[in-house]
Amino acid sequence: MTQETKEKIKLRPLGNRVIAKRLEQEETLKGGIILPDSAKKKQERVEILAVGKGKMNKDGSVTPCPVKVGDTILMDKYASQEVTLDDNEYVIVNADDIIAVFEG
Repeated sequence: MTQETKEKIKLRPLGNRVIAKRLEQEETLKGGIILPDSAKKKQERVEILAVGKGKMNKDGSVTPCPVKVGDTILMDKYASQEVTLDDNEYVIVNADDIIAVFEG
């Protein structure tokens, strides 16, 4: 099984992990109020950039990750490790902490 990547990044997820990038939150509310960075909540909605090979089972077989590169997912709020690399922010998430995949 090969590892998938969407863009060239200097990180490779191991095992059952994925590397993702938070999607931008709208800066203006419906009433026209602009939110400063300090008031924005971190998005749990992220786009998958790289997928590891999968989860190693006790018998030595590998169960592939349930998501693919390009999927937009909803992750558990406190389940990720944040990494900054070359001025880009990424999150590393265990596939078990993915709550849902957005369709369409």
